[in-house]
Amino acid sequence: MAVSEDGAGETQRESRPAWAFVLPDESATEDLGRFLAEFLLPGDIVALSGGLGGGKTTLARALIRELTGEPDLEVPSPTFTLIQPYEAKNGRQIVHADLYRLRSADELVELGFDEMTETAITLVEWPERLGPRDGPILSVDLSLKPEFGEGSRFARIDGQGDMRARMQRARALRALLDRSGWDEATRILMQGDASSRAYERLVKPDGTRAVLMISPARADGPPVRNGKPYSAIVKLAESVHAFVGVDRGLRALGFSAPRIYGEDLDEGLLIIEDLGSEPVVDANGPRPERYAEAVRLLARLHATELPGVLPVADGIDHVLPPYDLEAQLFETELLPDWYCPSVRGTSLPAPARAEFVALWADVLRGVEPERPTWTLRDYHSPNLIWLPDREGLERIGVIDFQDAVLGHPAYDVASLLQDARVDATADFELRLLGLYVRERRNREPDFDMQGFARAYAVMAAQRATKILGIFARLDKRDGKPAYLAHLPRIEGYLARNLAHPALTRIRLWHEEHLPHLVTKAASDETEA
Repeated sequence: MAVSEDGAGETQRESRPAWAFVLPDESATEDLGRFLAEFLLPGDIVALSGGLGGGKTTLARALIRELTGEPDLEVPSPTFTLIQPYEAKNGRQIVHADLYRLRSADELVELGFDEMTETAITLVEWPERLGPRDGPILSVDLSLKPEFGEGSRFARIDGQGDMRARMQRARALRALLDRSGWDEATRILMQGDASSRAYERLVKPDGTRAVLMISPARADGPPVRNGKPYSAIVKLAESVHAFVGVDRGLRALGFSAPRIYGEDLDEGLLIIEDLGSEPVVDANGPRPERYAEAVRLLARLHATELPGVLPVADGIDHVLPPYDLEAQLFETELLPDWYCPSVRGTSLPAPARAEFVALWADVLRGVEPERPTWTLRDYHSPNLIWLPDREGLERIGVIDFQDAVLGHPAYDVASLLQDARVDATADFELRLLGLYVRERRNREPDFDMQGFARAYAVMAAQRATKILGIFARLDKRDGKPAYLAHLPRIEGYLARNLAHPALTRIRLWHEEHLPHLVTKAASDETEA
């Protein structure tokens, strides 16, 4: 696309306030426009500066054609109309403005510029007549550079707001695709999850596929307790290093985690194996033979002595954090803090909330594992892929494990058998629990079945309690109401767990403050 002006190699991003390079010809200018289109968002302003003939309109035309998905779209210069709107291929709006003939900023008000551009991607030629602006701005200055050849131009690009970080990530992504051999692949946006990560499917011209994971380092949120943010308390991964370490650890054990084809750890970019999309469930619920293999995988994993430190790259390790009492207890508090007020329409009195926390603290202290294991935390149907062309346990493809911790083996078993998105009967759950116990005993004759059963009930109840709070929060705080559809199923699982003697005191608390759960347990048993 471009040649560095001084020919220097890549330096630390922080030491380069602007991106400067030579565009050797018009096609390079058009390529730059297509590149910039990759990371622009509604509300962005692209300020195109430079003298007459510098290439501003050429760049704008390429950018608009890429955003609209119409490579032959006629894109005239808006010199006389001042503003020309377009519609992008995803329904977003594009505004192309040329302010050369603007006599004063008051004319923008008359034209309705602010209203028109508030949610549009706006390209502005002669932006110095726009006046100061807040928000994300990408500044592109183009000038003729004949000493580098006829038709060559010099480009200097910088960003305001979060634009610089986006630009740097886009540059890093382009470089990663190039050096990993995926530069000619088509990029197809994939449905994301409840996290801030984004995924794209990469498809080469020959049909070869991979998955691009975009997972920038997590910024610390505000402190919520003892000076620590939520993510630190509940031990969520701060960077893509965690995924890489656990991925390589699972693959070293012979499990089907995705191969990593390319990586940029600093920018949180990975190109990983596409394991496909064949699920372990169907329209009727869990596929028994596939769930059985998923259970056997856990039994083998949990019977293995596992390290707590995993290599990521030369000189870089990932330390698996402990899934300790602080983390587990804080997660249970999501129920009184989010589920009760937003779903049940009631806030718990302070004494009731304090009693809830104290009861959970007492119960959780009683199930601390003697030998913690890798707890993947999201080992359930959306993250398990059936691979029929492989053999044995390798038929279970495992994804989404970057938040893995050192915890109790019962947690992931409960995560699988009490899937928030899948109906699993108590009989089905019991049969697979029996399979897990048999597999563990085959590997460890002294396996404590009764201790595991108690821990399973507690971990399953803790997980259901947490998820009720998380899904309520996703609706109330994040505007994602679709998760509410799963609440009845999770309520049923929690009610099932509360019947265990280890949770008697918590069940009695629910009878007093959230009696619908205990009632639900009784009704579910009657229906069964």
